[in-house]
Amino acid sequence: MTWGSEHRMNQQGFAAEDIDTSRPHPARMYDYYLGGWDNYEVDRQAADHVIRAHPQVRLSARANRAFLRRAVREVVRGGVRQIIDVGTGIPTSPNTHEVAREIAPDVRVAYVDNDPIVATHAGAKLTGTGQAGFVLGDVRDPEAILARPEVRELIDFGEPVALLLVAVLHFVTDEEDPAGIVAAFADALPAGSHLVLSHATAEPYEGYADGYTDVKARDSVVGTYKNATAGLNLRDRAAVEPLFGAFELLDPGLVRVPLWRPDGPVPGPEELNDTIFYGGVGRKG
Repeated sequence: MTWGSEHRMNQQGFAAEDIDTSRPHPARMYDYYLGGWDNYEVDRQAADHVIRAHPQVRLSARANRAFLRRAVREVVRGGVRQIIDVGTGIPTSPNTHEVAREIAPDVRVAYVDNDPIVATHAGAKLTGTGQAGFVLGDVRDPEAILARPEVRELIDFGEPVALLLVAVLHFVTDEEDPAGIVAAFADALPAGSHLVLSHATAEPYEGYADGYTDVKARDSVVGTYKNATAGLNLRDRAAVEPLFGAFELLDPGLVRVPLWRPDGPVPGPEELNDTIFYGGVGRKG
């Protein structure tokens, strides 16, 4: 296996006009929730509308990012040395490769996102350290992602892989078959591979006595994303869990993201109710 693809993976061949600044993009909105600056006015306006409807969205974004870090550490501790991070979003340090290499410096990471602005940051923030690369690709076309020669050079599909679909599949409609997307990736991955998945929900936290769904706020948030480059498809736990397919959920199963193997104090029921992401890690047997 060679690493000569790294330079090519940074040369995506798109023009500045390919970056759509006429509509908000979920990756750039998410960057804004996390306090980043790699976004446009159209993204900030949409994100502010979401924050007004659901002020806890920034709490959820931070909790989701912390879940990613814990999950990556766990799979790397378990022996995985290569990762495909689909829908990586705007680079936010520590990034996946930085977290993974705290445990094992030889981890290889292929980053994938469908927003060209992510690619503009990839060289400096994601791929500049070697053994990592970026490709433009859409989660809705897993076969195309897996077939990319750059990914094939970076990832050895004869060895276990960690597939990251963190805060991605809620931008896939039922008609686009999110379970089929996961299955297509799973078919290409050997036994011992892992799936790290998180997904937004409007379902109340079951452990919160006063838990409820604020229908008005939910509809306002969903309505905002209808004007973005990808709509938001909120799903409950019963709909998210089957997405793991061939990946058997590891303990503690599919839970609100702060409850997945916490490394600090666990939030109380009200905060968990306000944290709108489910998260889990599965292993292919």
